[in-house]
Amino acid sequence: MKAEDWDARYSQAEMVWGTPPNPVVVEFATSLPAGRALDLACGEGRHALWLATRGWETTGADYSRVAIEKAREVASQAPRRVRERLTYTVDDITTADVSDYDLVLMIFIHLDPAQRRALVRRVIEGLKPEGILMILGHDTINATEGVGGPPDPEILYTPDDLKNDLDGRLDVVTAERRFRDTEAGTAIDALLVARKPTLGS
Repeated sequence: MKAEDWDARYSQAEMVWGTPPNPVVVEFATSLPAGRALDLACGEGRHALWLATRGWETTGADYSRVAIEKAREVASQAPRRVRERLTYTVDDITTADVSDYDLVLMIFIHLDPAQRRALVRRVIEGLKPEGILMILGHDTINATEGVGGPPDPEILYTPDDLKNDLDGRLDVVTAERRFRDTEAGTAIDALLVARKPTLGS
């Protein structure tokens, strides 16, 4: 979808994805020490805002101006100290600056495989030592066995696809399928959490 298409979608509803952070993000990020975080394709900013409330210096990037405007509006209600830790920017995630972060989120980003691998490669290069990359999205089998999500299997992926994207450059913390109950049925997601080795290890 083009930025204009997402602008139209974000214009149609008060909050497209809701305001609470994704439970899987909460599950893995809660125990991490606060640092610098980047939420790619942040939409209305729910994950970036949640991280900022937990002490992270957070940037949320999305190419939909409408989404970023909504994110900024929601964040304006947060305490000043939280707002000072939070930056939202209109940016193309395939070319955005992804360097020098302790945590990078790629939550429900569905690019073609070549674009996905290129983005993952740049994120890996930019992560700080011991930095975490988290990818969560619709699994390939969700198109036939689950509900929701893009119908095009070309832009979906499996945990093994995501592991292969790493090219051995990060240590895998977890790579697995997750089953998510929705009003329409059970959705099937692919999850990868990986850590950059420390220098010299």
